[in-house]
Amino acid sequence: MKLYYSPGACSLAPHIILREAGLPFDLVQVDLQAKKTKDGGDFTKVNPKGQVPTLQLDDGQVLTENAVIDQYLADQKPEAGLLAPSGLERYRGLEWLVFVSTELHKTFSPLFRPTTPDAYKATTRETIAKKFDYVEQRLADGRQYLTGDRFALADAYLFTVLRWAQRMDVDMAPWPKLAAYRDRVAARPKVQETLKAEGLA
Repeated sequence: MKLYYSPGACSLAPHIILREAGLPFDLVQVDLQAKKTKDGGDFTKVNPKGQVPTLQLDDGQVLTENAVIDQYLADQKPEAGLLAPSGLERYRGLEWLVFVSTELHKTFSPLFRPTTPDAYKATTRETIAKKFDYVEQRLADGRQYLTGDRFALADAYLFTVLRWAQRMDVDMAPWPKLAAYRDRVAARPKVQETLKAEGLA
């Protein structure tokens, strides 16, 4: 498989998952502004959406969209325990994955655009704070990760978003459990390995 990624972008989540699952893969870096791969190839020929993550399978087929790629990878190595194989536990894992994707990831998007008006950025930060309040509350029961004591798909994705919070100068002081969670995920050997591979550590 080939993972098309941009350092620190949301593609960091499936990159972590690939390493946590021990799946073989190649990395292809993408310049998202130019829509070019590092070797100068036209990225839109691989993914017409021009977005990462993009996963090219061994047979040449392409998967896009973070939550879909993450599930696919988990199902390739069920013994890694990144997503329950069936039942309500699986859907709880997916519930968190979709929450991070739709409620957190997309909420951050305006902060990355230089053309976003300051007033809208302020509103965006308020929305992010409310979402973080919810996650902080859920972590208050002593769980190590979002779905319990086992690292799962949504944890890789939430960790990625929490790194953006650092970049956007979001003070984590109001969410000590969330900050501790971020540090706990960051300390995982495979997460460290991923950050180094992307030049982020």
